[in-house]
Amino acid sequence: MKVKTINEFINSNQKPEILFWVGCAGSYDDRYKKVTKSFVSILNHLRIDFAVLGDEEGCTGDPARRAGNEYLFQMQALNNITNLNKYNIEKIVTMCPHCFNTLKNEYPELGGKYDVVHHTEFLNELLEEGRLISEKTNIKITYHDSCYLGRGNKIYEAPRNLINSLSENLHEMKRKKENGLCCGAGGSQIFKESESGNIEINLERINDIQEVNPDTVAVACPFCMTMINDGVKEKNLDKKINVKDISEIIEENLKN
Repeated sequence: MKVKTINEFINSNQKPEILFWVGCAGSYDDRYKKVTKSFVSILNHLRIDFAVLGDEEGCTGDPARRAGNEYLFQMQALNNITNLNKYNIEKIVTMCPHCFNTLKNEYPELGGKYDVVHHTEFLNELLEEGRLISEKTNIKITYHDSCYLGRGNKIYEAPRNLINSLSENLHEMKRKKENGLCCGAGGSQIFKESESGNIEINLERINDIQEVNPDTVAVACPFCMTMINDGVKEKNLDKKINVKDISEIIEENLKN
């Protein structure tokens, strides 16, 4: 799968429609690399000109700031801002709500001001323009709200619009939207041992999912993907419940 870097566009005197910010998980996590491929397949299918930074893309610094290392965050952020500004980047699309929140809300104070959208927002724009057309599926889907996408940035409807365009079988959990339950990964919790308690947060969320009894849990965040996947496996539900990013479900059902 060939993906052009921003340098390749510039060397041929072209400018991409968007810069795709792949993120650490989308680049290195074996499971989420599949999501990257699905999203790229959709972009290619719709003939959208996009570029990546390639080797010049670094971690946004989100984990460093959440863990309290402000010095490291600013080092990482300023390095990225230098590269983005060098190429006069205007619009960035990212699959990770943590990258999205950092690029959109935290980089401006350091001189990085861009139009940043989450991939569910971007795909929903394409849906509303009539460019993204998918076959209907009858699978029973529930959607897990990512904290940074939902409560952090009030993006609740775009993911649901996409799911409703795919299936009339969206079944919501009781704890959703503003009252949704965290997967347990945010705030750098994914990188440390859990505090003592009665139940792991991701297993508590699996209990919510089991009440709905879906075929597929749709997510829109690599952290949520990891935590919910782990919870499904720990409860021996992995043969019954699939965990997929929304873009994967779309890519599987794209109309030619």
